[in-house]
Amino acid sequence: MPSPTTVELLWGTAQRPTRGPKPALTLDRIVGEAIALADAEGLAALSMQRLAERLGFTKMSLYRYVPGKEQLTALMLDVAIGEPPDNPAAQQDWRAALTNWTKAIHDSYRAHPWTIDLARGIRPFGPNEMAWTESALTALAHTGLSGPEQLDTIVLLNSHARGLAQQVPAGEQADHFTDQFTQMMTAAAERYPRVRAAFAEEAAADGRDNALDFGIDRVLDGIAALIDRRAALVHEPPKS
Repeated sequence: MPSPTTVELLWGTAQRPTRGPKPALTLDRIVGEAIALADAEGLAALSMQRLAERLGFTKMSLYRYVPGKEQLTALMLDVAIGEPPDNPAAQQDWRAALTNWTKAIHDSYRAHPWTIDLARGIRPFGPNEMAWTESALTALAHTGLSGPEQLDTIVLLNSHARGLAQQVPAGEQADHFTDQFTQMMTAAAERYPRVRAAFAEEAAADGRDNALDFGIDRVLDGIAALIDRRAALVHEPPKS
């Protein structure tokens, strides 16, 4: 039997043997352990040999379930990002729905930073990643934007969420970065007074994730302006 393709594995269409003893491993277990390894040590630490050792099997045993690392990481990405959250605002308020969507996908990137590198370029989409796209398109369905414009809106919001997740560390790493940055500002305050003033004002903000919220608001302001301009053209009285 030929090895299943990435698409077949992502969408569960690969043929599986129906006879013989119950397999000692499962694809779900393999992917789950791979995600745990990447979360703990980063994607660079992942190899089929390392994964096999964690599972207590030989590397060749894994190839019965997944042909190689390319297919494995595709499965890891789709499982790690999960399904999009319920978005009850989608049918009533496109702007609130897309704000919720962007914050949720940003949280997903922060929870699994290694997914940032995987979620790039032309590649097969799995059902979860496709569901995120469907969720955002549902929010935009009645805005009057064309299909390509809706997709471009998703790209803008996703790029903003992904970019910030990549730039801003989380957890203990964030605390360490904050300490280092405070030291730099103390040492260089006179040389860079505007930088110090800007960051001091940010530190006194109201607790919002300012860069994330600010970027979402500005992107959606532009989309709203386009929607309003289109609506005005439709209702514009004919010229005499």
